[in-house]
Amino acid sequence: MPGLRRDRLLTLLLLGALLSADLYFHLWPQVQRQLRPRESPAGCPCAGRASSLDLDSAAAPSAPRTVVHNFSHARLRAETGGARPRGPSSKLQALFAHPLYNVPEEPSLLGPEDLLLASQEALRYYRRKVARWNRRQKLYKEQMNLTSLDPPLQLRLEASWVQFHLGITRHGLYSRASPVVSKLLHDMRHFPTISADYSQDEKALLGACDCSQIVKPSGVHLKLVLRFSDFGKAMFKPMRQQRDEETPADFFYFIDFQRHNAEIAAFHLDRILDFRRVPPTVGRLVNVTKEILEVTKNEILQSVFFVSPASNVCFFAKCPYMCKTEYAVCGNPHLLEGSLSAFLPSLNLAPRLSVPNPWIRSYSLAGKEEWELNPLYCDTVKQIYPYDSSNRLLNIIDMAIFDFLIGNMDRHHYEMFTKFGDDGFLIHLDNARGFGRHSHDELSILSPLSQCCMIKKKTLLHLQLLAQADYRLSDVMRESLLGDQLAPVLTEPHLLALDRRLHIILQTVEGCIEAHGEQSVIASGPAERPAPDSGQVNLTN
Repeated sequence: MPGLRRDRLLTLLLLGALLSADLYFHLWPQVQRQLRPRESPAGCPCAGRASSLDLDSAAAPSAPRTVVHNFSHARLRAETGGARPRGPSSKLQALFAHPLYNVPEEPSLLGPEDLLLASQEALRYYRRKVARWNRRQKLYKEQMNLTSLDPPLQLRLEASWVQFHLGITRHGLYSRASPVVSKLLHDMRHFPTISADYSQDEKALLGACDCSQIVKPSGVHLKLVLRFSDFGKAMFKPMRQQRDEETPADFFYFIDFQRHNAEIAAFHLDRILDFRRVPPTVGRLVNVTKEILEVTKNEILQSVFFVSPASNVCFFAKCPYMCKTEYAVCGNPHLLEGSLSAFLPSLNLAPRLSVPNPWIRSYSLAGKEEWELNPLYCDTVKQIYPYDSSNRLLNIIDMAIFDFLIGNMDRHHYEMFTKFGDDGFLIHLDNARGFGRHSHDELSILSPLSQCCMIKKKTLLHLQLLAQADYRLSDVMRESLLGDQLAPVLTEPHLLALDRRLHIILQTVEGCIEAHGEQSVIASGPAERPAPDSGQVNLTN
């Protein structure tokens, strides 16, 4: 009899623990959501690098401000806690005031065919998306017996994400003079979240992971799609490494962590190089409880949240081979750094082409690709469509230069909008594996440049300008990144590595000119593409 009573007591204790967990993680957040006032507070309490705040002190983000900054004149200010004035000694101001950044772009924009989206069609599509969202929200509340005084969402034509989408042209994701980008960065940093979910590629992995593969994306990185109160969306990548940690030399590039600060820094570098091919990206301190767990309706995502032994709220990617707490990311106790990258227009509106990079690496432990063995590989590429006639090859060389500067070896594909054809710009997506090793310059990333010995004149002029003391790349990057909430985004060794790598790029171009002549190496205009004979430049010289 005593043994039977003991078993009953243990059963009751177990049931009580399960009930408590269900109350804490499921019922209590719903009650909080109903009781919490919907008005946004006047200020954002997360205006700095907060390291330890309790749940009650980590309030929801503030309402958007109406301040707009002009990127072309480098009025880049810290958008937390008020504007930060720039003095006349600002190298970033001087850089964006330079004539190179004010030259009219070619070819000039002629009409609707040069815009990515037809505005009326896009607005009709977005209105349908908002209406469907409202219907689903209403159905969910009815199923869950929830009552809410929140009005249905309305599509605002002046919303920064809408204007960003409508402003994409064949010249880039945004124009130099666009005031929209800084407002979009501000909104992504401050707007409350209304939903959180796994990204599409993460969803595709659920229950379908191939454990024989070497590349297992869901284990070493985690991405979430966050939607904001203005119906805009951003890709959230949480912090996985401290800024001063270097990727171990023994790590393969395809198992390296994805770094949130690399995404942020890549956007700033892309803008400084005048490429404008990286979607606007900003850093943010996210309350993983209030801004992810409490707003997600994905039961799988809800199930991977837990409280660590250090009382921090953590979550991890749900995949059969990576369903382990050691792969989790944790708040401190609720706040977690991360990058937010603005979503591009839906593929239904703006189809994109995903193309394997001709200089793709071997994603295996011992394999080598042809370009790694054949110094004349570029001659073969030049015979293949579309690299035989369009500017596509020059755009790939631009991308290789960008990747070399950030140290990104993981550019296996590139994407471009189908509307702009073969000469359209390449979108520099997924840069989180950059800035891993400041002490090492991976020269093989520059193979498209060193093997083809071609470069756009515009690109070369910008690189030469950034090598001058008055516009030094490390200095303008340092200044640009100070405007982010998570500053310092990069450590000093990473900033200095940019200057060193820039010098290597210019040396490579100089070697090409000595071997083939300036006219064969430098493409003067968008329609001109030199084609020197093969002859790989020795990058070690």
